Amino acid sequence: MYDHILVPTDGSDGTAQALDHALDIAATREAKIHALSVVDRRLYLAAGEEQKPDLKATMEEDAHEAVEEIAEAAAEAGVECTTTVRDGIPYRAILDYAAESDVDLIVMGTHGRSGRDKLANLGSVTERVVENTDVPILVVRMDSE
Repeated sequence: MYDHILVPTDGSDGTAQALDHALDIAATREAKIHALSVVDRRLYLAAGEEQKPDLKATMEEDAHEAVEEIAEAAAEAGVECTTTVRDGIPYRAILDYAAESDVDLIVMGTHGRSGRDKLANLGSVTERVVENTDVPILVVRMDSE
């Protein structure tokens, strides 16, 4: 039933909570983990011209580190993993990747933000993915430590 499990990551500590669930499912189903991080182009395009190149490079480096952390955790759990970094709008890139890779399950974390907090964080990526896909999604509420 689950052969390909997508774990989008922004590199936050809370992603580890979603990853624990994904790895457990992958290990019991002999499924492959797909680690995806999206460099949010809206953030670096909003920067001043002089800052754009450095900001984009930093964001790309952070994204690569985020997917590598998932790959390392998968290797420790004996789970096959592929890593991908994309540039774009996060929820759209997640949906596109899921469709292209025949993903059976998406495992994502959410902070459960609402109101002003949600607006300040450009809305909920998880919410937008949930609303726009037919792929089953496991949403893990992240502890706010």
